[in-house]
Amino acid sequence: MADIAYQYRGELVDQVHGGHIAVTDHTGRLLWKLGDPERLTFARSSAKPIQAVPVAESGALEHYGITQRELAVICASHNGEPFHIEAVESILRKAGLSPSDLHCGAEYPMYVPAEDALKLAGVPRAPIYCDCSGKHAGMLITARHLGEPLENYISPDHPVQRRILSVFADMCGVEESEVRLAVDGCGVPVHALPLSRLAQGYARMSLPSLFDPARAAAVRRVTSAMTAHPEMVAGSERICTQLMAAFGERLFCKSGASAFYAVGLRDRGIGIALKMEDGASSIVPYAILSVLTQLGVITPEEACSLPSFQDRNLYNNHHAVVGRTELVFRLEPCGVA
Repeated sequence: MADIAYQYRGELVDQVHGGHIAVTDHTGRLLWKLGDPERLTFARSSAKPIQAVPVAESGALEHYGITQRELAVICASHNGEPFHIEAVESILRKAGLSPSDLHCGAEYPMYVPAEDALKLAGVPRAPIYCDCSGKHAGMLITARHLGEPLENYISPDHPVQRRILSVFADMCGVEESEVRLAVDGCGVPVHALPLSRLAQGYARMSLPSLFDPARAAAVRRVTSAMTAHPEMVAGSERICTQLMAAFGERLFCKSGASAFYAVGLRDRGIGIALKMEDGASSIVPYAILSVLTQLGVITPEEACSLPSFQDRNLYNNHHAVVGRTELVFRLEPCGVA
C-alpha cells in the first residue's frame, strides 16, 4: 500500500489515506502503478457498465424501446433524484414490470435532498429509490425478454447472473473460474479480481473493436449512453457525472462502493483502477483527478474546471476551516503508454 493523501487538522496530520492504483493497456500490460496493482479487489458498482453489456446483447433494449438515457441509468449508482426514479419506472413499465419486482432492497435515495423530500412527504423506503434499481431493472427486462424466471434473478445460478459472469471474465481477460464471487449490497453477485485485471476490463471496454461485431456494438452502446447522459449515471454533485459531462469524448468512468473507481480512456485501450485501502470514498474524487492529470488525460486547468472537487478544506459544524486534504502520490511508470 502507498500513501495517497494526508488529512490535516490544523497543522497536524490527523489521517493517512493509502491505497493502490493500476493503469493497464487492453492486453493487461501494466503501464503505471501505485502500491500493489495485484491487490485482489471487488469491482463493486464499477462493474455496472460491464453488467449492462449482456442487457444490450439480449435484444431487450430494442424489444422494449429502451432509450439511451434509460440505458445510462441501467449503468448507474444513481442519486435517487426524481428524474432517476422516473427513468427506472419507465424501464419497468415498458416491460410490463413494476417496482415490486425489484429485489435490490428498500432504501432511501443516496442524495440527501432527495431523501429529505421523501421523508418530509412521509414516503417510506422502497427498492425503486435504491441506487442500484436501474441495474436491477436491466436484469429484469433481460430475463423477461428471454423468458427466464423473474423471482430469483439475483441468484448466482440464474441465467442473468451467469451471463454477467461470462461477460465480466471476457472483458477482464480471464477465465470465469478466476473471478472471485461474494454478495453485493443490493443482493446480486459481486466480482473480484486483481486490480490490474479490473483496469484491463475498462481498457478493453474502451476499445470496442477488440470484440466480435455484436459485442462491440453492445459495448459501444453502453459507453455512449453513459457519456451522452452522465447525469443519469450518478447525479448532482457526483464525480462520475462531472467527469463525463466535461470530458466524455475522452473517457467513461464509474464509481464503486468502498472507495473503488474505474476509468476507461475512450478509443485508447487504456484502463485505470483505483482502490482506497481504508474505504475513504471522500478522497477518491481528488485522487482520480490527480491520476488523470498525471497521465495527461486532462490538464491541471481542466481539473480545476470541476469546482465541487477542488475545495480540499476540512470544515467543522460552524462552517469554519479547521484542516485540509493534501494528495501526496506520484504514479510509478512501468512502461510506455
